Amino acid sequence: MSRKCEICGKGPVAGGSIKRRGMAKKYGGVGSRVIAHNKRTFRPNIQKVRAWINGGVQRLSVCTSCLQAGKVTKPPAREYAKAE
Repeated sequence: MSRKCEICGKGPVAGGSIKRRGMAKKYGGVGSRVIAHNKRTFRPNIQKVRAWINGGVQRLSVCTSCLQAGKVTKPPAREYAKAE
């Protein structure tokens, strides 16, 4: 499964985390120092969603920011035949 939003194209981004140690000078310490640089990836929150596209229903991988912004129209709820 591709970790990309099919609406906006948002995907994983490479970055890093910095580990620091020591109390800051403004709080009475001798200063904070960088101990380690670690590579990491920032992944988008991608959900599989049923979406209404061109008069039909398709499954899409969409990030939650697109869902919250209303860029995806969801289909109406399915109607099941009742046994009488």
